[in-house]
Amino acid sequence: MRTDNFASRHIGIRQENLQHMFKTVEVEDMEQLIYETIPDDIKLQGPLQLSPAMEEHEFLGHIQELSKKNKVFKSYIGLGYHECITPSVILRNILENPGWYTAYTPYQAEIAQGRLEALLNFQTMVCDLTGMELANASLLDESTAAAEAMTMLFDVRSRDQKKNGVLKFFVSEEVLPQTLSLLQTRSKPLGIQLEVGDHEKFTFGSDFYGVLLQYPGKYGQVHEYSGFAEKAQAAGIKIAVAADILSLVLLTPPGAFGADVVVGTTQRFGIPLGYGGPHAAFFATREAYKRSIPGRIIGVTRDVDDKPALRMALQTREQHIKRDKATSNICTAQVLLAVMAGMYAVYHGPKGLTTIANKVHASAVTLVDHLEKLGVYQINTGYFDTIAVKTNAKKIRVVAENKEVNFLYVDEETVSIAVNETTSLKDLAQIISIFAEALGKDSIAPPTALASKVAVPESTNRTSPFLENNIFNAFHSETELMRYIKKLERKDLALNHSMISLGSCTMKLNAASEMLPLSWAQWGNIHPFVPVEQAKGYQIVLKELEKDLTAITGFAGTSLQPNSGAQGEYAGLMTIRAYHESRGEGHRNICIIPASAHGTNPASAVMAGMQVVVTKTDEKGNIDVQDLEEKVSLHSDKLAALMVTYPSTHGVFESSIRYVTQMIHEHGGQVYMDGANMNAQVGLTNPATIGADVCHLNLHKTFAIPHGGGGPGVGPICVAEQLLPFLPGNPVIKTGGEKAISAISSAPWGSALACLISYGYIKMLGESGLTQSTKIAILNANYIKNRLRGGFNVLYTGENGRAAHEMIIDCRPFKQNGIEVTDIAKRLMDYGFHAPTVSFPVAGTLMIEPTESESLAELDRFCDAMLSIRQEIDEAKTPNNVLKNAPHTLDMVTSDTWDFPYTREKAAFPLSYIRENKFWPSVRRVDDAYGDRNLICTCAPIQAYAEI
Repeated sequence: MRTDNFASRHIGIRQENLQHMFKTVEVEDMEQLIYETIPDDIKLQGPLQLSPAMEEHEFLGHIQELSKKNKVFKSYIGLGYHECITPSVILRNILENPGWYTAYTPYQAEIAQGRLEALLNFQTMVCDLTGMELANASLLDESTAAAEAMTMLFDVRSRDQKKNGVLKFFVSEEVLPQTLSLLQTRSKPLGIQLEVGDHEKFTFGSDFYGVLLQYPGKYGQVHEYSGFAEKAQAAGIKIAVAADILSLVLLTPPGAFGADVVVGTTQRFGIPLGYGGPHAAFFATREAYKRSIPGRIIGVTRDVDDKPALRMALQTREQHIKRDKATSNICTAQVLLAVMAGMYAVYHGPKGLTTIANKVHASAVTLVDHLEKLGVYQINTGYFDTIAVKTNAKKIRVVAENKEVNFLYVDEETVSIAVNETTSLKDLAQIISIFAEALGKDSIAPPTALASKVAVPESTNRTSPFLENNIFNAFHSETELMRYIKKLERKDLALNHSMISLGSCTMKLNAASEMLPLSWAQWGNIHPFVPVEQAKGYQIVLKELEKDLTAITGFAGTSLQPNSGAQGEYAGLMTIRAYHESRGEGHRNICIIPASAHGTNPASAVMAGMQVVVTKTDEKGNIDVQDLEEKVSLHSDKLAALMVTYPSTHGVFESSIRYVTQMIHEHGGQVYMDGANMNAQVGLTNPATIGADVCHLNLHKTFAIPHGGGGPGVGPICVAEQLLPFLPGNPVIKTGGEKAISAISSAPWGSALACLISYGYIKMLGESGLTQSTKIAILNANYIKNRLRGGFNVLYTGENGRAAHEMIIDCRPFKQNGIEVTDIAKRLMDYGFHAPTVSFPVAGTLMIEPTESESLAELDRFCDAMLSIRQEIDEAKTPNNVLKNAPHTLDMVTSDTWDFPYTREKAAFPLSYIRENKFWPSVRRVDDAYGDRNLICTCAPIQAYAEI
């Protein structure tokens, strides 16, 4: 084995394993397996055009050299992004820790209690600071969150407003430019009419359903909004506020002056700038809107022993249930970043956050005092951390950039300066000297201490307490926080413990060499709105990644802006919409979607202003071609698109795919391919070859960005030539095509920092490694399929009886033994495994995807566990059985009483391998219904801890 070859480290199967696996799969070699799995007419005829694979140490040297091309200026640009300090204890123990970054979305609550507690802390922090009753477990970025607020308030309009067709939404001209651009994107397909203007001159008419305010404004002005809120409420107009979370430590929380929704970003709570992301946005609202809030909520419930437990609440809001009735396509959160932001609040507590906020504000006041001595005056009557000064912006810029400093240049005579947590007296002195030099003024004495006066209007001072819960007042030393983080980590099953064989989610290795650069300051400290020449390292990485993804998909171009798979779906459909409109065919609004599609597909289509038409699947799980033909012919004049997942959501390479895509094109439609299953395509076939026009890629699936407990994710779109002009733009930094649609996410290149991971993955694997990864993923899936044969029936296979990279096993027959698929999922925890995907896309089934990263030994352990469970199903004669009582906790197994008809050993150690590395679920089976009936989504008050 070569020790310097990354593919041999990423791919778990060894050369010496192959013959045994081929025998089990019943093929002579890999070529036969691929021949029998993938239809001939879509196979690639040559290798991918990619650069040769790099060795791991070679890549680390390469990425370090690229980082030096980034110029890390002191950036005081603001606009929702601020340099901050990531506490080292959080950096090392969360961001750099696979126990946190390789975990999956916490659908299996019993083995995710640590992450759920960290997210509950986040929600509590958000509710306390915003003054709202309910918060979700984060969204993608501030602009996306603001757009979600606009659409949620649209959905909850009063009966009279809906009856009267009230469609207008007012946006303050103080709103961030990227937010306004995204509001424009989201509003148009839904028929929402935006009106942008001065909120102080707004007429509170009955033709408006909602407003969006910025707090403080984009250039720093702190407005007193209570009077505005009273008038809006009297007129039946709902209020959304985009707020700076650190400012809320000192400012009146929006909930106190009547806000209905408060959104923003938690980036400045210890999250690196990263050229735009990933960052965790927040979304807080009133409990009255709990059934409409987008995203995920963590709630408190009980387990079967009536002990407190946590789980994701109100899951019926998820898109796989609501589909085209969903009001949002959000399928993820930024969990890893939300965990970090929540821990930032835990570490600093209310006193620490107050100290930081006061220092930031005092820095701004000190800067104003000294600029005034130079005859430079700022125009905000009240401010927190951002000032706007009247001066010669051109002269300032020349000197500032020469001294490696960035300000925001509003116009020729206005400069905005946003100070931050890292700003020191030395930094303030440098800013002052820049102005003195640029304006030809005599230098003045630099500040020796921060000013003590306050520039926040007294009427907006915060008077209410926050973060009183014990959790925010207990772990302020590094030792204590380190132990708290470790305590939570031990409650979560992540990839650092065992395989997570989730179908459609591709939980593969997130290699350390791919992850290391994320901690480097040369990548982390770049503001997304710096001039592009300051980010040459990033520009090389992003352009090269775009080029490689374009080659892999066979398309003409790529946009990295969408910062989740769901956003990629939406972006792809919006480019199709723009393409039709450019041809005078804007009436095309029918989107055909197979019944087996991901739930986000129909939700995305509705958000893009399309009408969903669902087609059937046949008895083999494939697209019902006859039904599709009928639907296409019926809607030919209005056909906009087909959304298709390939291989199918059922884990099959459908042989009719070329005919299907050709049919759509003949009737004037475009084909969108969901890239969730690209791990079965890379190097063997591609979306362009099957006849698609656009696809999104889940970089957190196929291209190795970690799931991070439910986020970060990146969902770029790759498009055919005719869609290139419509790739999304940004209002601050030019991106996208010649006829770019407006923004899809806040930052020009979305979550650029996370793109380093996929860049490394592709560069270290190269063409050969990528193709081999795909082959091994298919081999592993078919190996598991054949090993489970006789115990579990696979629901769908291809024409030659092969699975793609995943398969669905049918657990419905076990109902005759009283066993549900959920019981199997919970029992797997006792065997040390996270369950495969439960009841998707078919109720009562498990969808298994092993990925290419797992070893043969791990595949066999999983198969042994499943076959052992199969035997337990046969043994289940009464309801009091080992499956119905699963999972079994340490408390349960070590209890003085044992009232079960099986042994403690069978409960906890059913197979010998488990003794070597036992994972203990921290709670027993949770009661979802109880939690929904008694919705509690924040930490208990400090009095509750005192009563324990």
